[in-house]
Amino acid sequence: MINSDPAHSPAQLSSHSSFDNPASKEKMTNTKDNKVEEVKESEEISKAFAAVAGVRKEVDKLSERVVALEVAVNSGTKVTDEEFVVPAELLMRELLKLDGIGAEGEARLQRKAEVRRIQKYHETLDKLNTINSNPFSDKHKAVSVTTNWETFDS
Repeated sequence: MINSDPAHSPAQLSSHSSFDNPASKEKMTNTKDNKVEEVKESEEISKAFAAVAGVRKEVDKLSERVVALEVAVNSGTKVTDEEFVVPAELLMRELLKLDGIGAEGEARLQRKAEVRRIQKYHETLDKLNTINSNPFSDKHKAVSVTTNWETFDS
């Protein structure tokens, strides 16, 4: 049976369709815009995570150099100043890379943790350089000399 009611003709049905309704079109556009924004934010977060991971990898390599210097200095080996300067400069470069990373949320926390880690290694290098340049600054390595005086009977 065909509906002959003029109030529900196909032309009128299509005019009430959600595609022709300006409010519905706006909702769909907003939904699409929101999804595009979410994708952009997700890409930015992924880029931030990747950038922090790249810095972390470089800092891991530099940490091996710091540990090797620590072993050498603590064993009493004299190390050149350059051996401290080069890793310190490389650590500072990594710190600058981190400074250029725009991150939010978890990526920001990871970036902050790497900054602290770099600062800790830099402080370690400074302390080792101080010990290395002044061997008597470490009390455990200082040599104590005592003199036993003889007494003569008169």
